[in-house]
Amino acid sequence: IVIVPSFEEALIATLVNFNLQAVVIRYGFPFHSQNHHLIAWPRVPDRLNARFEAIPESERGPLLGRQIAQLRPELDLYLVTGGNAEEIAARMSETFRRVFFREEDHDELFRSIMCGVALRQRAPFFNALRDHAKRPTSVFHALPVARGKSITNSNWISDLERFYGTNLFLAETSATSGGLDSLFRPVGPLKLAQESAARAFSAKRTLFVPSGTSTSNKVAVQALVRPGDVVLVDRNCHMSHHYGLMLARAQVNYLNAYPLNDYSIYGGVTLRELKRTLLDYKHAGSIDRVRLVLLTNCTFDGIVYNVKRVMMECLAIAPHLVFLWDEAWFAYAYSHPIYRQRTAMGSAVKLSAMLQDPDYAARYEAFSAAFDAEAWKDDERILNTRLLPDPSKARVRVYATQSTHKTLTALRGGSMIHIWDQDFGDKTEEAFHQAYMTHVSTSPNYQILATLDVGRRQVELEGYKLVQRQLELAMSLREEVSRYPLLKKYFRFLDVGDLVPPEYREANAESYFDEKTGWSNFETAWRTDEFALDPSRATLEIGATGLNGDTFKNMQLMDKYNIQINKTSPNTVLFMTNIGSTRSDIAHLIE
Repeated sequence: IVIVPSFEEALIATLVNFNLQAVVIRYGFPFHSQNHHLIAWPRVPDRLNARFEAIPESERGPLLGRQIAQLRPELDLYLVTGGNAEEIAARMSETFRRVFFREEDHDELFRSIMCGVALRQRAPFFNALRDHAKRPTSVFHALPVARGKSITNSNWISDLERFYGTNLFLAETSATSGGLDSLFRPVGPLKLAQESAARAFSAKRTLFVPSGTSTSNKVAVQALVRPGDVVLVDRNCHMSHHYGLMLARAQVNYLNAYPLNDYSIYGGVTLRELKRTLLDYKHAGSIDRVRLVLLTNCTFDGIVYNVKRVMMECLAIAPHLVFLWDEAWFAYAYSHPIYRQRTAMGSAVKLSAMLQDPDYAARYEAFSAAFDAEAWKDDERILNTRLLPDPSKARVRVYATQSTHKTLTALRGGSMIHIWDQDFGDKTEEAFHQAYMTHVSTSPNYQILATLDVGRRQVELEGYKLVQRQLELAMSLREEVSRYPLLKKYFRFLDVGDLVPPEYREANAESYFDEKTGWSNFETAWRTDEFALDPSRATLEIGATGLNGDTFKNMQLMDKYNIQINKTSPNTVLFMTNIGSTRSDIAHLIE
């Protein structure tokens, strides 16, 4: 149990204590900490203090609850109030799991906390599969490998069981044989597992895909695009999007990302390029044909979009647009409060709430009055203005595909499709189901599905801790290389100043970490800049070694030292820390 006496300390504890699972907010606490030795925390702005002092005592707990929910949405929140518990519970049911009045029901509070944690810890499909494996089942169906009998009765392949273990084969089954759920029409544990995943990533709906994000991308594209629809897409997107767009018979407008010629790397498609392209269609009278904006967030090299801003400004020009964000390499991002603000689902939630906020409606009216009809005729002015969408017209329709197996815990091929679409039921649901059945196998691998379920559980219970460690290990790798004179002579890790041009860095930060100010540059840049760099992607410049990237990767790292990496360019190699990385891995690399 961690007890803190003030609003400020509660927010600090929420951010720095990765082991928190539940928060109980009581009444009668001050805003400021009495501990003057606390380092000033930039996440507790003065505006919160002003709001705190201006509201009655009964509203101070709910205010703190809302702030904690924004930082750590996975935590279970409980309120103990001296005010009208019934009225607060009716208003704050989305923030607090339960509201209690003063000193009543200590036992119920304890049981609620335990049930809340147990709910997140439960992995319904994995548990069902494990229970199925324990049952004494005779198989008069397909799958000779089921129950492992085709292996244990063989004189020649028993080494397969010794290598993988018995449970892998005991869990082999088919939905059509009964006992477990169907991937296409889930009604039992698989349905619950997908609902849990939607909760974990703040999606309205989540679908499991056991055949990789290449399949997820084709499902999403086919469901969202009709023949002849215009799709705006980054030319450097994954090949699966090209195939999906071809199958959907889309009219594709490929957009160029900004180049980094010195390193043979591409960044992202600029907002100016997106707006210019939409304006061209608007002037041609064909803006209604532009259906989908498809972008990769983040790129292999770690370039991350300002997702909310991109969607806002595009919707200001074309309020009907649908957005598909390929987050194959960004599955872990929702677990961290800094990363989350640039994820598709996190941005969709915030955008939806903003468009329904009366304060935003007033803000839009002021913008509309200043940016009149004449302004909308001036393309250059439009390109240079931060546009606001009309809340009465803009629709929030956002999809994200996620390679869970790439950056979270899941067997290879484990992917998810996350959906936050306010028009899903009316416009897309049936098409999505048909596309899903078209591309996903009727014989899914249950082991992959089970690891998606368990990977979700890990995200909710310890995701923040693991992603923060991932960041720290990446920082450690950079520091170790910069410490040794001989390493510095031949190697240099590229920083945000190298990979994001200055015109896209409003915060003007050349580096995200400073020994004096810590990660403050990181927080500011990720909040403001058009493009940000994921610090867990470490691009090493190796030109001074005289070796090209492929030679360095294969002949040096893999063949000589058993170190695996994936991406190279003629003069760079990319190292990616992940939630499974360890300090021993960093030590092996430096050695």
